[in-house]
Amino acid sequence: MTAALHAEWTKLRTVAGPLWLLLGAIAATVALSAATASVVTCGSAGCGGDTARLSLIGVQLGQAPVAVLAVLVIGGEYGTGMIRTTLTATPRRVTALTAKAVTLTGVVVAAGTVAVLGSLLAGRLILPARGFTDAHGHPALSLADGPTLRAAAGSILYLALIALLSLGVATILRDSATGIGVVLGLLYLFPVLAQVIGDPHWQRLVQRAGPGAGLAVQATTGVRGLPIGPWAGLGVTAGWAAAALVAAALFLHNRDA
Repeated sequence: MTAALHAEWTKLRTVAGPLWLLLGAIAATVALSAATASVVTCGSAGCGGDTARLSLIGVQLGQAPVAVLAVLVIGGEYGTGMIRTTLTATPRRVTALTAKAVTLTGVVVAAGTVAVLGSLLAGRLILPARGFTDAHGHPALSLADGPTLRAAAGSILYLALIALLSLGVATILRDSATGIGVVLGLLYLFPVLAQVIGDPHWQRLVQRAGPGAGLAVQATTGVRGLPIGPWAGLGVTAGWAAAALVAAALFLHNRDA
């Protein structure tokens, strides 16, 4: 396993693509969060609004580069034929997949931490000028606040789970373009369907079922009114990731490279 981990880390750090995608994920997350914070307003006490969730909204965009990176980690090898070299060097295929998953998780958690902290900092600096102040019932964002800390840590974990889901899908499909299309479809199609479905029951069901349900972990107010609870939503995302990885391991083990 050590040799496999070293090989995967070498691949990631010696190719420019992964670095640019990670930087893109950070930039997209912070930029959208800052832009959102700069346009919302709170003009009076009790104006509502979840400042933590507003500050972390950029994760919805930042997950796209993370998904693309995860797909390319193995999809790119299938495209170039390098997967044969990888599996020759690491004959135990599940070990090779595990090494990719561990390495990918490490870099995504690192980038996700920077992105989330940057987004919260942007919210802390921008939101008070938009009326989200103590006087209006919105204290400054702080990781010392339990719900805010949960939203931040959960967002980082969510990005890692999306990366693992994407890795699993790409391993099953063995094609980068198809893998990216399928993963982005899963991430963004469910919210669109939830908006167009008229029946409230089915709408809530769709909101609970998609891999994006894990974004509920960002909520710090009105939790009881959510379609799914914060940790339960993250559990749904984890279920998607686990199912994709288990299926990927079976496919990888039972078919030719």
